[in-house]
Amino acid sequence: MQLKHQIQTGLRMLFAGCMTGGMLMCHSMNRPAETTETKGAEGTGGTIAMPKLRTFTMPSVPASIATVSGRADYLAAHYWDHFDFTDTVYVHLPEVTEQAFVDYLSILPYASGPAVTAQSVGQLLAEAEQEASGRMYGFFLEMFDKYLHDPNSPLRDDELYIPVARYLIADTRSGETEKRRMRYTLEGLLKNRPGTVAANFTYVLPDGRQRRLHDLKADCTLLMFYNPDCHACGEIIASIRQSSVIGKLHADGTLAILLFYPDEDLEIWKAHRDDIPGDWLNGYDRHGKVKSSEIYDLRAIPSLYLLDRDKTVLLKDVNFDRLEEFLTKKFQ
Repeated sequence: MQLKHQIQTGLRMLFAGCMTGGMLMCHSMNRPAETTETKGAEGTGGTIAMPKLRTFTMPSVPASIATVSGRADYLAAHYWDHFDFTDTVYVHLPEVTEQAFVDYLSILPYASGPAVTAQSVGQLLAEAEQEASGRMYGFFLEMFDKYLHDPNSPLRDDELYIPVARYLIADTRSGETEKRRMRYTLEGLLKNRPGTVAANFTYVLPDGRQRRLHDLKADCTLLMFYNPDCHACGEIIASIRQSSVIGKLHADGTLAILLFYPDEDLEIWKAHRDDIPGDWLNGYDRHGKVKSSEIYDLRAIPSLYLLDRDKTVLLKDVNFDRLEEFLTKKFQ
């Protein structure tokens, strides 16, 4: 299944058709998938192939829960109530299980807070971990990594992945190598979280002047870690240039745009510096301190951050569509 289709299907099913008078009105949904089981034929010594219909059934939200966050909280707590974690055939049915998982992720942002989502994620992994073979637990860990931690996933979300990392570190199944790797991952996830002040650093402009991130005075700062010869970076830069909302905010001084090159090969940066609009800030790291000290979790380039006037992180490692949507809602 294509990721974009999965996301659209989940959001449409859970919200687009479930909003009435501002209330979330979701109901149970079944997605059938047939597999074959072999059973003894009655009255004979032989066997016959009998189809078994495997579905995913969402819980029904009590009508007495009237708010969107309340109904999302209920679904976060009870979403997997009817799922058979002991049946490992489900891990081979992406049209049932993976789609249900994406739909589940589409609910969590509507929940009332991080404690609810962390509890939900832990509850899901605890149920999966109890399956004897370990296949179910491995499947859900893979799904969380694919959708929440992969830099290329439109659903990536460090805050939702943090409880996954913490659960694995404390689980009874994973080996020490896996736990060590996840501890390192968690260290990165905890850096520059939304609501915390972004780590300060010095950048050098094309004319040789040095500036510091925290000295920028705009109401918001769009900070982009980039590489000049990175194709994906070029696409993001083009999107920023074409965005009317970003253009307006930048033109009136509300939004500063800082592109920062954290790598060592300065010749590449110099060769492409004229590709960047002259009214943007385009800097490099003269001594490579940002990368060597790992004060930012740069697991992939490009990486976009949105900071407020005090350099508190509003959005961390966000995709462009979400960034533009956030700015549109905040300022228009």
